[in-house]
Amino acid sequence: MNRLAARRRHPATLFVLILAMLLTLGTAYAVARPQGATASATASSAQDVEEGKKLFLANCASCHGLNAEGGPNAPTLAGVGAASVDFQVGTGRMPLAAPGVQAMRKDVQFTDEQIKQMAAYVASLGNGPAIPSEELTNGGGDAAKGGEIYRVNCAMCHNAVGAGGALTRGKFAPTLRGVEGKHIYEAMITGPQSMPVFSDANLSPEAKRDVITFLQHMDREENPGGFSLGALGPVPEGLLAWTLGIGLMILAAIWLGKKAA
Repeated sequence: MNRLAARRRHPATLFVLILAMLLTLGTAYAVARPQGATASATASSAQDVEEGKKLFLANCASCHGLNAEGGPNAPTLAGVGAASVDFQVGTGRMPLAAPGVQAMRKDVQFTDEQIKQMAAYVASLGNGPAIPSEELTNGGGDAAKGGEIYRVNCAMCHNAVGAGGALTRGKFAPTLRGVEGKHIYEAMITGPQSMPVFSDANLSPEAKRDVITFLQHMDREENPGGFSLGALGPVPEGLLAWTLGIGLMILAAIWLGKKAA
């Protein structure tokens, strides 16, 4: 007992215990870290990173800083990952045309190769979500399960059929109709604009693939009821019914009035 007590009182005991705890936590994090958080820089060549840095300095550094450290009007890009760059630049949202409450989708300004190079550079700055594989974004999942997941997690903002909808303070949830599966997956793992991040702990990669499959099924589905009015729900339908109905009643009243005269 005396020897054990003496070891506990040894000056190096606390240091050894702290070191052991740090090693245990580091090992546990490395094992439990989601696959989507793996940096994609390892799959990129040094030349891609170098070319991506040149493109970044020419097109992005004015807002995000020379070292992507961020600025008054733009966040740091360290740790956002290749998926964030591929989504923002690949959908034309970046570079921004003008400051606003929300980045608008527009024509893409870079080639696929240039987007890949910029993504490689940003991925080299720190760990972040990687660009998903084609296997997860090609729509080979279960559309029925994807519909259930979508209605629980997405429909309140993006509309029941992915047509989009209004949010607060001038923001909006964009339409998901006709959006490439890769960009839908990237949005789920990076959380652009007002969208929350759906990590693998929230939605598994298979569940994300099911959601993409459901949306792609909606893109292919025809509307048996005729003109969908943008699939925006009862508001445009009611407006059309009132406008058309009242208009017909006014015309009928005028016709009856002239006939009576």
